[in-house]
Amino acid sequence: MPLDKINPAVAANVYSTVQKAGQGAGVAAGDGMSFGDMVKKVAKDSIAVMRGGEKTSAQAVLGKADLTDVVEAVTQAELTLQTVMAVRDRLLNAYQEIMRMPI
Repeated sequence: MPLDKINPAVAANVYSTVQKAGQGAGVAAGDGMSFGDMVKKVAKDSIAVMRGGEKTSAQAVLGKADLTDVVEAVTQAELTLQTVMAVRDRLLNAYQEIMRMPI
């Protein structure tokens, strides 16, 4: 999706969700979230957004959803998918760099 077609409100919402999930995250924080817990939470939130998009699309097929709701849900799902893919690519690149380090 070209950047000029991304809804800024949706992008800001996804950014704030990811930012809130990352607050207080550390490798072994005392009372905060661990990195693993943060990743699980973000993954669960991403899955929920994707399922919401599917549900709204299915309701549209049945004629029970408004077109603007469908467009918004699909846009959020697409933006979430792009974010997940970008994070995955960064994690794989980091892993590959670590594996290339000499011992």
